[in-house]
Amino acid sequence: MMGGAEFGIIALLLMFLPTLIALLRGHDNTFAIFLTNLLLGWTVIGWVVALIWSFTAIRRRMRA
Repeated sequence: MMGGAEFGIIALLLMFLPTLIALLRGHDNTFAIFLTNLLLGWTVIGWVVALIWSFTAIRRRMRA
């Protein structure tokens, strides 16, 4: 059986999965995704929006 600490860690990882994906992908709007996830992630709709946003295309900046 899983204890309370393990359950809490897994729950937090799932809660902030969109933020983790954005960080790993180097998304330009990682902080905005984090804020959306933090403030609206407790709702299912807010979490799904943050998840979809974290998978959107990343624009690479051209260096001159």
